Amino acid sequence: MPQADDPSYPRQRCVVVTGASSGIGKATAMAFARMGWHVIGTGRDGKRCEEAEADIRAAGTATARLDMMRGDLSEMHEVRRVAREIGALTDKVDVLVNNAGGVRDAFYGTSEGLEATFAANHLAPFLLTRELLPLLERAAGDTPPGLVRVIAVSSSGHRACAGMRWYDLMMKTAFEPGAAYCQAKLANLLFTRELHRRLIDKGIVALAMHPGRVGSNFASHGDEGMQAYMAANECAAPEQPARTIVWLATDPQLGGKGGCYFHDLAEEQPAPQALDELEAEKLWIESERILDRVLEPAT
Repeated sequence: MPQADDPSYPRQRCVVVTGASSGIGKATAMAFARMGWHVIGTGRDGKRCEEAEADIRAAGTATARLDMMRGDLSEMHEVRRVAREIGALTDKVDVLVNNAGGVRDAFYGTSEGLEATFAANHLAPFLLTRELLPLLERAAGDTPPGLVRVIAVSSSGHRACAGMRWYDLMMKTAFEPGAAYCQAKLANLLFTRELHRRLIDKGIVALAMHPGRVGSNFASHGDEGMQAYMAANECAAPEQPARTIVWLATDPQLGGKGGCYFHDLAEEQPAPQALDELEAEKLWIESERILDRVLEPAT
């Protein structure tokens, strides 16, 4: 298919990649830079952002553009700030890759009263997508049908969560790091499903993927068991799932696969609980309720 610097496109295409300062996100940002896209990346750590920016710039073509910004996406006011800064850099977003996330070793409360795992892995991509929706819709207005996409980096860990813990989504009681992560990854798939339903008539395609076990700093904040598991098992290079993300972002044949789940350049069937339309809608409504409370103006 034509790329950003191909004359068949009227403009340079733009991708937003969260968690682009290392691992899968950095490899994904580098791949888009090699294709000549405008890449907007986010990262939590300032030093890693600077190092990643240098590497991504070195990998990019002469026509590529890179903007890197720092933000702690477990804080919803930070997510909203990042979205505003993205809006100042571009008026169109062709692809949003919600990649940032991770697992923690214990319960951590954010300054906004949220549990950090649920906030960073689910509420942040939910809010960022909502805030960037006008830019996605604008891109859909002058892009071939089905090529504006929102991609969620989920996990096969969603299979270990039988369903959302509606009575305590933040797991403030009986918190367990692995269970919190698996619930958040199930939330990614339910969000993707409901996003597809809501955007199907707007020319925006929502997709989700499982990256596999990847050699990155994913488990650096996890508990001893998670870190030992990652250390004892073979891990793929970040470039492997990045290839799948780029494929999901650019292959014209996937325009009719909204709401679906993929791994290693192929579609997979997620767990049945990830396909529940009523649960997906309920999660959307509950997420909006939580965000409205967190982001309401101080009185």
